[in-house]
Amino acid sequence: MFTGLIEEQGIIRKTDRSSNGSEFVIECSKILDDIKKGASIAVNGICLSVIEYTKDCIKVQASNETLKKTNLNRVKTNDKVNLERALTLNKRIDGHIVSGHIDTTGVFIKSKDDGFSKEFFFKIPVEYTKYVIYKGSIAVNGVSLTVASVQNDIFSTELIPITLKEVNLASLKEGDIVNIETDLFGKYVEKIFNSKDNKSNINYEYLAGNGFI
Repeated sequence: MFTGLIEEQGIIRKTDRSSNGSEFVIECSKILDDIKKGASIAVNGICLSVIEYTKDCIKVQASNETLKKTNLNRVKTNDKVNLERALTLNKRIDGHIVSGHIDTTGVFIKSKDDGFSKEFFFKIPVEYTKYVIYKGSIAVNGVSLTVASVQNDIFSTELIPITLKEVNLASLKEGDIVNIETDLFGKYVEKIFNSKDNKSNINYEYLAGNGFI
């Protein structure tokens, strides 16, 4: 599990692609403090395992399934990726609970200045919009963000200057692909409501009628 608070931007130094999947060598520094083989690292929000490491790099593997579902199949040498170590239970959770399991990819549409922050707009497949709610949490390339607006299949989120300095979203260009993980709790709620064993009187209509959604 992760928080969506990026610790550093790593640099892709080598890619090794084959029919079995891909391996990536990523230059980094901060996340190496307590690194070990098998450690979980979120790379652009994707939970991957460290298979090797040196004093300034880690190597991770991505399966073909991961490559199909994420933007890792598009990264190339010298690209920057967001990195975060797995959550520990002895520190504050300042972001939100992020699993590192990407739901879908989105397309960056545009950004615009909004005071000292910037508003970023993304388009996602319509079937995932039910998990995106105004002021709800969402992870974009592994970054924990708050939804600022939702209209049909487009949502926006605001990034303040300190966040823009620490993550790779500032360099996005129109049409770039980003990894999207919607709020984990929303998916659990949906599963419970749709379960044949659900005997509760609480349903979507109840929540809507009482102002919860």
